[in-house]
Amino acid sequence: MTCDDAKLLIHAYLDDELDAGDSASVARHMDDCTACKARFDAYATLRKALSQPELYHRAPDALRQHWTATTAVPATTRRARRPRMPLSVAAAAGFVAALLLSGPAWLHLLRSGHTGDALVAEVVSGHVRSLQQQHLMDVVSTNQHTVKPWFEGKLDFAPRVKDLADEGFPLVGGRLDAVEGHSVAVLVYKRRLHVINLFQWPVETGAVSPQTATQEHGYTVIRWTDASMQYVAISDVNESDLRQFALAFQNDGSAAAAR
Repeated sequence: MTCDDAKLLIHAYLDDELDAGDSASVARHMDDCTACKARFDAYATLRKALSQPELYHRAPDALRQHWTATTAVPATTRRARRPRMPLSVAAAAGFVAALLLSGPAWLHLLRSGHTGDALVAEVVSGHVRSLQQQHLMDVVSTNQHTVKPWFEGKLDFAPRVKDLADEGFPLVGGRLDAVEGHSVAVLVYKRRLHVINLFQWPVETGAVSPQTATQEHGYTVIRWTDASMQYVAISDVNESDLRQFALAFQNDGSAAAAR
């Protein structure tokens, strides 16, 4: 059994819905694969967390009465109509599905609560989404002269793109994302096996601000602005490595600033 096969069966295995043969195959695979075992453990912990009674509250009587009144239908048509899922329930179901798909990173968010910084929270969310299969890059290239033109016509600004391979942070591609309701450019770099996402978008004030680093849900986030652009770098590398990356990107002497 491969990891891709295990990913398809792991939820059914968790719910004891597999036959004996498939269940044994998944169990044997997880004995040899630490990544799939960690994924299974995270799902099991998440399911347990979502079943805690303190997450559920009885709706106020006034709301229950209003819902009953607005959803009542004549007895003659009650059987013919398929009951609809209330919007709040549908939203909750979608949220739970997103948690399950996102795995351990979103489990950590559930445990620790949301961040007080909305912008950083959006960047963390975008970084986590990008780590899911086939979400990391829209354009795959180590050549800055391929990545930079790809953004033309897709954004109302020209992002700054640099090749930092000589500094130990090779460029591997880029993609579009959204922060605070606006489209932004994201450059994707690597530090050994780690992914670094660099978000950037224009600023109107022109005020330059130095690097500020925070730790959010296991990720290091470094923010800074120059005269025209806001930058946010995020990764699970250690803070010193990410600061080194940010300094290399800010250094105008490296690769002619990708002009």
